[in-house]
Amino acid sequence: MVSTERYLVVEELLSNNSIQKEVMIENVAKAIEVEQGFDENDELVGRSPPTFFSSYHRLDEIHKYMKSLESKYPKLASTFSIGKSFEGQDLLVLKIRSGKETKKKPIIWIDGGTHGREWITSASALYIATKLLNEYDLDANITKLIDFYEWYIHPVVNPDGYEYSHTTDRMWRKTRSWTVSLIGCRGVDPNRNWSFKWNYGGSSISPCSHVYSGLIPFSEPEIKAIANFIFDRKNRVKLFLTLHSYSQMWLTPWGWTHEFPSDYEDQHKMANVAVRALRSLYGSIFESGSTTELLYTASGGSDDWAYGYAGIKYSFTAELRDTGKHGFVLPSNQIIPSGEELWIAVKALASEIRKEL
Repeated sequence: MVSTERYLVVEELLSNNSIQKEVMIENVAKAIEVEQGFDENDELVGRSPPTFFSSYHRLDEIHKYMKSLESKYPKLASTFSIGKSFEGQDLLVLKIRSGKETKKKPIIWIDGGTHGREWITSASALYIATKLLNEYDLDANITKLIDFYEWYIHPVVNPDGYEYSHTTDRMWRKTRSWTVSLIGCRGVDPNRNWSFKWNYGGSSISPCSHVYSGLIPFSEPEIKAIANFIFDRKNRVKLFLTLHSYSQMWLTPWGWTHEFPSDYEDQHKMANVAVRALRSLYGSIFESGSTTELLYTASGGSDDWAYGYAGIKYSFTAELRDTGKHGFVLPSNQIIPSGEELWIAVKALASEIRKEL
């Protein structure tokens, strides 16, 4: 970002070095106001009664909402913590499961909020959980999906970074752990800290970098906790879906190499099931392909670990709305549309994967 006072200086510097520029967001402060629902011209603002998904929420509100779902649907939903963040926040997960039988069911895992600034991912994960619970016994297809699978939804992987992006730095990406930086740089990129092919490229050993991989794999307690939870159930996890933003892509492994994995054909076919579903509601166009094919090299990511180490065939990263107009500062009036189209994609994936089991 460039301040108004520095804009002309930066523009001249780029011009003198023959570097092309593109202004993605004209006024970031205004964009943040719109994101929070403060735009007086936004027709969604002021609607009564407000819903939980009419605005973004702080961590404590998210946790209260998860617990409210547990209270409202005691036969289907339960919440539990799989560990603590660096700053001591609960890593709260919502479990959705029907039936009192003890048999072990196939698992679907969905997480959001890996990077603090990607607020839409946490909201969308919660939207999926809400739709699952609201439509059980009302929609026969949803009832079947809940009866067949055990669902685990973890809306805020990086609670410390998420909170910091609300209170101090809207663009904060990393965790908030201490590092070896002599100038006080804090935090590790949670999506470069997984053990599979850690530091093979697309990450940095500099603590001040946005893609700092940490001193060692799983240095971050948030990531270690998820890895332990998933690995203990790896044979039952049939879909590992991590939500990020932005760029509207459905990404498959690998992120550490330009080569395709042996299951790429099946993975890409399943990714296209999601892409078609996403487009069906609002016409949103999502690309599908491997991380290195569509984006860049990024080793130490969760989907590579889930597939490469835990052996979960359908491990995906979904990069949600939008393609750059708003970027990370997505207006709150897009929370529900984003959730709705993702909901259709998740239903389609869960149904298609079920056919293989």
